[in-house]
Amino acid sequence: MSNTAVATDTRPLLGLCPIGKFVFSHEDAMRFKVLLQESLQRWGIRYVDLEGVLEDGMIRDQSHARIAAEHFKKAGVDGLFMPHCNFGTEGAVGVVGREVGVPVLLWGPRDEAPLPDGRRLRDSLCGLMASSKVLNKLGVTYSYIENCRIDEPALERGVRNFIRAAHTANALRQGCKVGQIGQRIDFFWTTIINESELLEQFGVEILPVDMVLFIRDVRQRAAAEAKKYADEVAELRRGWEIDSLDDATLANILAIRDQSFALATDHGFDAITIQDFDSLVEEFGAYCMLANSFISDKLPLAMESDVHGALSALLLHRATGGLSPFVADVTVRHPTDDNGVLIWHCGAPLSLAKPGCTMKLGRHWILPSPVSGMTHFPLRDGPLTVARFDGDRGAYKLAFGQGEAIPGPETQNNYVWMKVDDWLHWERTLIQGPWIHHTATAYNHCGDVIEEALRYVPGVEPVRLDAR
Repeated sequence: MSNTAVATDTRPLLGLCPIGKFVFSHEDAMRFKVLLQESLQRWGIRYVDLEGVLEDGMIRDQSHARIAAEHFKKAGVDGLFMPHCNFGTEGAVGVVGREVGVPVLLWGPRDEAPLPDGRRLRDSLCGLMASSKVLNKLGVTYSYIENCRIDEPALERGVRNFIRAAHTANALRQGCKVGQIGQRIDFFWTTIINESELLEQFGVEILPVDMVLFIRDVRQRAAAEAKKYADEVAELRRGWEIDSLDDATLANILAIRDQSFALATDHGFDAITIQDFDSLVEEFGAYCMLANSFISDKLPLAMESDVHGALSALLLHRATGGLSPFVADVTVRHPTDDNGVLIWHCGAPLSLAKPGCTMKLGRHWILPSPVSGMTHFPLRDGPLTVARFDGDRGAYKLAFGQGEAIPGPETQNNYVWMKVDDWLHWERTLIQGPWIHHTATAYNHCGDVIEEALRYVPGVEPVRLDAR
């Protein structure tokens, strides 16, 4: 049974490459192949296999290797799952892994007791040891799920973590595209980046969007779709407390959202960073953070021209399997919990709002200004992972760690208090750099996925902040 990819499906694509051999039971190998196909379908994992490509949809001979490799390359898989269904044709495993050039996952079913006459249907663990040696010999990085039974939780957890790790790694292995709306804010030296290095080392393409043209297009969109925006503004006023923003200004903010989405669709952006101030504030007479809240629910976004922040959000988005991250500031320590810290900023995804809270658009409480438009709502409880990609002088690192949302004092804008295992260790590590205070935050524990992903990304050093 083959899983046919849907053109509009944005989930990562797994290559299922069952491995057998001319020895041991071919019938038993076929049984496990079918069980794995059924499991992937049940788990909702998008995959392509070898059905119709090789006899029995399985590699059993060295001559099958390049046929399989070409098939998976043409399909554009994000990772290769190579289960050893009875033993394993180790040379073919090495060739396919090297030729396809994506992350590789090894696993084999735990062998049952020998048959009454002493024969065994398979030696999958033995075959895995042979294949891992060949992969090492050929310089192919691979992941491994410990030998377990097919119905044990370790297999499903391992496959899910692997495809997320592969998809995360490929953002920096196969490249990605970041839309940068507006130039860098002049006094934010922390967000100075080496665009050429990002392109050369990681295939990260940064597409600058001229702010003058962006503002022009926003105004044209707001005028052309006035009725639609009038209806949405009326809906906003029913659900939000809105201070000092007229309907026309709110319509412009919504048009910023839609123009950003249009650019992302037209240019294939994987993430966006936007200047935020002062151009948009001066042009529209408001902080336009609500647009960011809408955008970041659909697309990784960082404010303040922070390209590395946008990349951090993209990596977390993929590591969590598509959840919406929030790029925020690490600000102050919790007043009573020595391992608590405030994760704070504005423009957070609306889906992260604390249930039952009051949603507000109001003034900037730090900068003295009569201008309104800042988002004010606390974020929900739950498990958290933070991540920051950064680097100087060609040396790039990704700091990441896990924590939990905890109760804390009320403040303004969008925020959550996070408890970690040893804040003083986190603090010293982050201060010693090369990171800044901006961090991507997601409601999920995905540190193991990030750690596995970075095994496949040369040139990025993983720095784990928590002790797992």
